[in-house]
Amino acid sequence: MTTSTTQAERAQRFRALHDGAELLLLPNAWDPMTAKIFAAAGFAAIATTSAGVAEALGSNDGEHTPLDLIVAATGRIVAAVDVPVTADIEAGFGATAHDVGETVRRIIGAGAVGINLEDVIYPDERLYELSEAARRVTAARRAAEAEGIPLYINARTDVFLLRVGEPGDRLAESLRRAAAFIDAGASGIFVPMVADNATIAELAAQIAAPLNVLARPGLPPRAELRRLGVRRVSLGSSAMRATLAYLRALAADVRDSPGFGFLDRPATPYPSIPSGAN
Repeated sequence: MTTSTTQAERAQRFRALHDGAELLLLPNAWDPMTAKIFAAAGFAAIATTSAGVAEALGSNDGEHTPLDLIVAATGRIVAAVDVPVTADIEAGFGATAHDVGETVRRIIGAGAVGINLEDVIYPDERLYELSEAARRVTAARRAAEAEGIPLYINARTDVFLLRVGEPGDRLAESLRRAAAFIDAGASGIFVPMVADNATIAELAAQIAAPLNVLARPGLPPRAELRRLGVRRVSLGSSAMRATLAYLRALAADVRDSPGFGFLDRPATPYPSIPSGAN
């Protein structure tokens, strides 16, 4: 087995970003060009968006895309930038914990230094039993250790996203899962779809690892999130969806306008298009 010292160093740098005084704001790219745009804007690290990568490959989110294509796309994104890249591997692309370990081995081979790992069963979109979800986290950690990379495992629980159980029970269930995932080897915990201060504060106070939340309407400002104890905020698919909204509007303008007025709008000069690898 061979490992890249540079990759291990990037992994350590990425982990350290969760421990600094500043909130880690993590944009989610879906191809080399978008990764380069985010890196040029000064972001210290970049994540992939599973939805954006899948759609760019002509597929759908939810592990519908062949893993070979996901690994290759991740590798192209990693090669395009000098900052650490963490990969959204959804639920690990495998029915068993062993399969998750193999996915992690391959995504590390593509150059990623972190992963998001969900506790959702696809295509059912229901949660794994906690013991099985924890085994999958452990398999990811063991695979990373075997590859010699201190992988940042951001274990995601979708209790709030899938509206599991009664509303009043979701916080306790999220905390129960978070504790089990940390014991299993997770580096941090991702709880998407929470936005109210009280819930966020309780999650941050009770979870013994960096808390990641998802940018969404109604989320408190960044300074307030940091005060509440949040360490990381992910944009998720929002940048991709905002880009699609702009393209839809432009397409309608081109279709319906008598001329080509859209060409008068600000645009990136052709020589400045950020594409390809470094």
